[in-house]
Amino acid sequence: MSMSETEKPAAAKAGAAMREKSADPLMVMSVEKAFRVLSAFDRQHQTMSLSQVASVTEMDLSSAQRFTHTLTRLGFLKKDRETKRFELSSKTLDLGYHFLRGNRLVDKAMPYLMHLSKETEETVNLTMPEGTEIIFVSRFLSRHVLNTDVIVGTRMPAYCTAPGIAMLSRMPEAEATAIIDRSELTAHTPSTTWKRADLLAKIRQAAKQGYATAFEEFYHGDASIAAAILDHRGRPEGAVNVAVSCSRYGRDEVVSRFSSLVIAAAHAISRV
Repeated sequence: MSMSETEKPAAAKAGAAMREKSADPLMVMSVEKAFRVLSAFDRQHQTMSLSQVASVTEMDLSSAQRFTHTLTRLGFLKKDRETKRFELSSKTLDLGYHFLRGNRLVDKAMPYLMHLSKETEETVNLTMPEGTEIIFVSRFLSRHVLNTDVIVGTRMPAYCTAPGIAMLSRMPEAEATAIIDRSELTAHTPSTTWKRADLLAKIRQAAKQGYATAFEEFYHGDASIAAAILDHRGRPEGAVNVAVSCSRYGRDEVVSRFSSLVIAAAHAISRV
């Protein structure tokens, strides 16, 4: 099984994307390299030596030294005096904080997400589209929470998630198909819908019923149902979903109990 896009180092993906734009005369490559260094730190690379930073970011040692030094002086990296290893500082959270506080969708969705969380007593999420992925931008956990790996900022492939399919279903079919064709389609679990024809059929079905479901398609034991949030042009700008445990709810029960609720929440947020 090939490595999925979500498993590849963020710095490698960012570096590849930025190299494609290197011919852009307005691109400030030093800024790109600085963010490539910051993106290199993840669960697999929580702390790194200078040589490791250089390797992961595909920089020479001298460049890596200049960028890590600058980012340390600015407070975005910390350097251990004894081991000389680098790690992200809490200051990197500032960018996410400003996004969450200044994002219109997050702001207008918050009261409806809180209401849905209280009404269902289940985990409720707000996600946004980002290329071939979805990104979690708000999350209300229940006492039955399944997977603590999912936090604000987590990215997942759109094609194997209920929010992703819900948003794809509200796009013109050619646009949704193009996103599927750009995705690295992989069976994350035995239940993953990953074949192109099956995905397009699933998107069409979600468009008809107004919601999308995913049962153990990315995580074992996880069931999710979602509806798309539309902007003033009728385009999907996000999705609201309820996530529950497959051990507590059957597939039909997930639909019967939560479909009308996620649809109502998504419609209410869309009208704000």
